[in-house]
Amino acid sequence: MLRQVKLLSRDDIIDKKQLNLLSEIRANLAALNEKLDIIIDVQKSGNKNTTTPQDPLNIMTLLNMPDHLRKTAITICRNRDATAKQIAEHTKRARAVESSYLNQLVTMGYIKKTRKGRKTYFYIDKNNKN
Repeated sequence: MLRQVKLLSRDDIIDKKQLNLLSEIRANLAALNEKLDIIIDVQKSGNKNTTTPQDPLNIMTLLNMPDHLRKTAITICRNRDATAKQIAEHTKRARAVESSYLNQLVTMGYIKKTRKGRKTYFYIDKNNKN
């Protein structure tokens, strides 16, 4: 069985490259819009101190964080205090992964943790601002 192969002209190749570039730009804009929506949500959540420079998790700090830590930090901002399991339910990631990310944020000094019985709760300490 012979298959016909259509040869692409130079114009077709350029059009495909432009189409791929436009698709990439569209994906980047969508990702940027998602990040802006998150920032707006954090500001609207009633936590007015998120934009002050003294706050360890201000907007600029969140923007400079890697995406995986930012998602965890924003979730802890919304929940005030929570276990790794509760954070994992919101982020749709494994509990062990969230536990690791939360402990990284503790090590970096952005959040604190405390034990209540057998559970460890992570929270933002509003009284102690680095």
